[in-house]
Amino acid sequence: MDPTTVTLAGALVAFAGVLATAVVAYVGKRGELNLSSLSTLTDELQEERTNLKEERTALKEENVDLRSQLVAKDVALAEATAAVAAARAENSRLRLIITHLGGDPG
Repeated sequence: MDPTTVTLAGALVAFAGVLATAVVAYVGKRGELNLSSLSTLTDELQEERTNLKEERTALKEENVDLRSQLVAKDVALAEATAAVAAARAENSRLRLIITHLGGDPG
């Protein structure tokens, strides 16, 4: 082989090496960008998950408060119902006394 052929072959091998290096660098940079994007997405998802957990906790606390208010209203309603029943019983008792004494309870 003459020196020109050897030089040409060496240049082709060097070109192939440079081209391979460029391809590896390109693929590596894309991988780095994808990894960076994935890391950013993961951070955003973790932040969103934290926010949702806080919101869920707040809603649970609100639910407990509303249930407490409902129980209090149920107790008040039961007391009012008992008072109405007592008033009706007293009314019936007094009507019976009026009728027994000869009056008209109407």
